[in-house]
Amino acid sequence: MKALFSKLTERKYAMTTENIGEIVIAPRVLEVITGIAATKVDGVYALQNKNVTDGLSKTSLGRGVYLQTEEDGTVNVDIYVSLQYGINVPAVSIEIQKAIKTAVYDMAEVLISEVNVHVESIVTEKSQKPDLAELFNEDFLND
Repeated sequence: MKALFSKLTERKYAMTTENIGEIVIAPRVLEVITGIAATKVDGVYALQNKNVTDGLSKTSLGRGVYLQTEEDGTVNVDIYVSLQYGINVPAVSIEIQKAIKTAVYDMAEVLISEVNVHVESIVTEKSQKPDLAELFNEDFLND
């Protein structure tokens, strides 16, 4: 099954399968996959919004995950994270990049060309890590 991806006017990612039909993946789905993959990497404390106003905006539902589709159809990811104190920042950032590319391709067959990791802060050991269910205000544990 060969899949072709293109950016639609509705900002959804679509693939056409031979003689079967079309599959449309909302950007929100890719944001959730990206966010979960990043938070599962050891050393990641939480995701951070790029701006304070992003927390209030309906256009930034990804909580620190920003997708951009280029004219050539490639998808770039910018992710803003807080890391735990005492970890190797470059090593964890590389693991985040690998985890995101792998998870998005495995679950949605979308190729990510770039994963730009922005380390916003380092969190001390005394801070409690946020629960995964709170990440996107969705219930992942009861599916």
